[in-house]
Amino acid sequence: MTHQKTFRHLGLLALSLGALAGTQATAATLPGKGVVVKPLQSTLAEESFQTELVNRALQKLGYDVQQTSEVDYNVAYTTIASGDGTYLAVNWDPLQTDMFNAAGGNDKFYRQGTFISGAAQGYVIDKKTADKYHIHDLSQLKDPKLARLFDANGDGKADMVGCEPGWGCAQVIDAQISAYGLSNTVQQNSGNYAAIMADTLSRYQQGKPVLYYTWTPYWVSNVMKPGKDVVWLTVPFSANAGSQKGLDTTLKNGKNYGFPVNNEHIVANKQWAAANPAAARLFAIMKLPLADVNAQNLSMHNGKSSAEDIQAQVDGWIKAHQATFDGWIATATAAAKNNN
Repeated sequence: MTHQKTFRHLGLLALSLGALAGTQATAATLPGKGVVVKPLQSTLAEESFQTELVNRALQKLGYDVQQTSEVDYNVAYTTIASGDGTYLAVNWDPLQTDMFNAAGGNDKFYRQGTFISGAAQGYVIDKKTADKYHIHDLSQLKDPKLARLFDANGDGKADMVGCEPGWGCAQVIDAQISAYGLSNTVQQNSGNYAAIMADTLSRYQQGKPVLYYTWTPYWVSNVMKPGKDVVWLTVPFSANAGSQKGLDTTLKNGKNYGFPVNNEHIVANKQWAAANPAAARLFAIMKLPLADVNAQNLSMHNGKSSAEDIQAQVDGWIKAHQATFDGWIATATAAAKNNN
């Protein structure tokens, strides 16, 4: 009887040791085990969803992902270039080309693949005003009478919701206001974009004319829908700032909205990416539909914007695209094995 108990205990011990060894073996196969990741994003809360999706995939690979730090875009690039940050999931190309190059460009950054494609941007006014006054091009606001329609503060100039200081679009808007002869009639209002847009939405709901710069993916175009509630304005010719000065922004349909269609990439520190082939491969293959970001951003606008809400939205996206997510992890894991 005693011997039977002893054998039983030994058997249980062997099973326990085997399970522990299996767990250790599984942990050992995780390519990111013991490697710290320091994610960065801008202060725009709506960028959290795509960043957290990348974080979740990195965690699945075993990486020790730190809390995402919110900094200005130019700070993000210099921080990643110096190795004090790991990656940024919202590199707008070509809008942020000058920031990217100023921080070291391809010598300092790993950038492969396209995370989000087809990101549009441009100038928008409410459809009611556009139809009533036949406004279709930004340059028409050179007419003081038309510009005053959008005057919110009584200074006689059209108040345009612009970009936050430090965003690449702020320079482009300033350059275009000057190039189209609008300096005396149009004012770019810079500041906290979300706060200014909240005021603009309120003005729109009151039936007042609105003029603003916006982009996709973002919640604005899901609330004030282009073609139904608002219209995109064309521009008379291409005019950009910095290295994009000679860039032709005319689209394939012949219309020019002042900005090229952008793609968003994940950019990482080049040395770190070279030392972490699993993460590098992950960054290159992840793709997120623009429409999914729009929908999530709208949920945030409608009140589901807490950190817990965003994590739940990431959970929901992964569950709905489980095969895709699992494929990313498998491909990234294989890249690490093939590199050994």
